[in-house]
Amino acid sequence: MSDLTEKQEFNTYLVVVAHPDDAEFAAAGTISRLSELGKKVVIIQVTSGDKGTTDRTMKPADLARQREAEQLEAARREGAEVEFLRFPDGELEPNLKLREAIVRMIRKYRPDVVITHDPFRPYAFHPDHRAVGYATTDSVYPTARDPLYFHEHLEEGFEPHKTAEIWYFGAEYPDLFVDVTDYFDRKIDALQAHVCQVGNRPRDEFAKGLRERLADLAKDQDFELAEAFKVVQMRR
Repeated sequence: MSDLTEKQEFNTYLVVVAHPDDAEFAAAGTISRLSELGKKVVIIQVTSGDKGTTDRTMKPADLARQREAEQLEAARREGAEVEFLRFPDGELEPNLKLREAIVRMIRKYRPDVVITHDPFRPYAFHPDHRAVGYATTDSVYPTARDPLYFHEHLEEGFEPHKTAEIWYFGAEYPDLFVDVTDYFDRKIDALQAHVCQVGNRPRDEFAKGLRERLADLAKDQDFELAEAFKVVQMRR
């Protein structure tokens, strides 16, 4: 399957990621395109990336504040919203505490589609990425759907919710290729908001490698640049 032509009925997307810049590297073009189509996109930022630096003098709390500010700016450039869960960077496990937090966000925003890390891809090395992918999968089905899971949510007004699809990015065998040719510049703009990660490299130099990667993803499509996902339809 290619592009978004069969997804027009979906209006709300939840992007659940481990670190600031994960959403942008994986899906900034898709997020920008969905936003321009009038869809609601919310990035659920599980950690604030408080350990993501080589600077030994940086304090984790200061880094977290910087990376949250950068994520907010990146999301503004994409047309998305952000929620910060503020779990400790590098310490994520796919346990009930993380699942409850993600289920709460699913019940709050009631997405048609949840986009997250593919935890099933061979050699997915980053433990935080795997943990978020597993916890998000377990949150979508059956946890967010069935009312006796985290029953206290009902008392807070968060009703059970059935999500139609999960889209995994970074998948070994993607089957949805989104045309982001016209949104490549916005992807670069969003990524360059993450100054502490991307730095101040010349735009052309930074864009060259990324364009090559997206062109490779689109090699069998009838458009130039793609972001790719593995789609899993959930039981209704």
